Amino acid sequence: MSTNLLTETDLSLTETAQGKMAELFTQIEDDVQGVRVYATLGGCSGISFGMSFTDQLNSNDKVLACETFKVIVDDGTMEHLKGVEIDFVDRGNGDASFVFNNLQPVDGAGCGTCGSAGGGCS
Repeated sequence: MSTNLLTETDLSLTETAQGKMAELFTQIEDDVQGVRVYATLGGCSGISFGMSFTDQLNSNDKVLACETFKVIVDDGTMEHLKGVEIDFVDRGNGDASFVFNNLQPVDGAGCGTCGSAGGGCS
C-alpha cells in the first residue's frame, strides 16, 4: 500500500504538541501505527476534530512523519486541515488539551442560521 506523505505546510505540530505526543506514545502498545486525526460533522457547530491512536493505515491516508510517531489523516479530513497547526495547551489544574489553530471556516456551518429567530436545525 502506498501512502502519501504530508509536509509541514500541509499540517504541522508545534514543538509542545510534538513533545506531548511523543510522551503519550511511550505509554501505548508497540503495534500502534500512529495517531489518527479525524473530522466529524457537528450539525450547527460545523466540524469537530479529534485524535485517536490507530494500528491501521488505509489506502486513502496521508502521513505526517514526526521523529518518534506518525500523524495519520484520511483524504476527507485533510480537506479541512490544510495549513492547520496542532498545539498542546496546558492551562493548569488538569485543564490541558490539543488545539487546532488556523482552521478554515466551513461553508454553511455555524449557529447564525441555526436556532436564530428565522432558522432552525434539521
